[in-house]
Amino acid sequence: MTAAHPHRGRAVATMLVAVVMFSLMDAILKLLSEHYPPFQVAALRGVSSLPFVLTWALASAGWRPLVRVRWPLHLLRGVLGVGMMACFVYGVNRLPLSSAYSIFFIAPLLITALSGPILGERVGPRRWVAIGIGLLGVLVLLRPTGEGMMSLAALGILGAALGYAVSAITVRLLARTDSTQAMMVWLMVMITLGAGALAWPEWTPIQSRDLWLIAGLGVAGSIGQYAVTEAFRLGEASLIAPLEYTALIWGVLLDLSLWGVLPDSVTWLGAAIIVASGLYLLRRESVHAESEHP
Repeated sequence: MTAAHPHRGRAVATMLVAVVMFSLMDAILKLLSEHYPPFQVAALRGVSSLPFVLTWALASAGWRPLVRVRWPLHLLRGVLGVGMMACFVYGVNRLPLSSAYSIFFIAPLLITALSGPILGERVGPRRWVAIGIGLLGVLVLLRPTGEGMMSLAALGILGAALGYAVSAITVRLLARTDSTQAMMVWLMVMITLGAGALAWPEWTPIQSRDLWLIAGLGVAGSIGQYAVTEAFRLGEASLIAPLEYTALIWGVLLDLSLWGVLPDSVTWLGAAIIVASGLYLLRRESVHAESEHP
């Protein structure tokens, strides 16, 4: 750990926790999507997390940091959040979690690539090569002869990945002036209101048997949102983003335990390529940091 990056280990650990929580949340979203429309599930995601997030924000920072914020960027995050959640729910309803994650792995590649021109973080030529290799792994996973690369479900996951990448970059921009509490609260408020308004015309009554799922959605989503926000606040995007690849492990385990589905050999091959590129990005980040701060 270097003096210039004292929170590197904490950022990595926090991101790994975020991945576990979001994997559990995604499994619950998939279960709920079997009974409710995408925008309604997105609204349930927001409203179930909002009480936890708001209570924590008021207790830890009070109300002042919640109102002194850069509203245009928060509004952008809200729009991205609504679209991202609805697209992801639509896609994950029709694809196994492991397949959805495989497509979604484009997002960390985009974040790492965008961290250079937008955030001014250094992404050297070797890391660009690693990003290219990771993209090749994604193309292997999205083989045209496989699970429908151009299907609406796959396009939904691709749209969610794009929204996630841009949102992650805005977190790094907002973190320079706004609190973690403000970023979390306003994202949940905007997802709740935006997705709720879009879902209202076709709102399906909530079944009592699903209340425990909605409660779990709130807990997992709140912990995951806090962890990912803190991770991108503490560490460089080019370091944190590749850790998203560990979601594939959890996706496979959840697919097997809840739906009895396992990835095929080509999926494993593509995943191996992506994970290898992610690990190489981590190694290059460490070597680069050590050379700068002996």
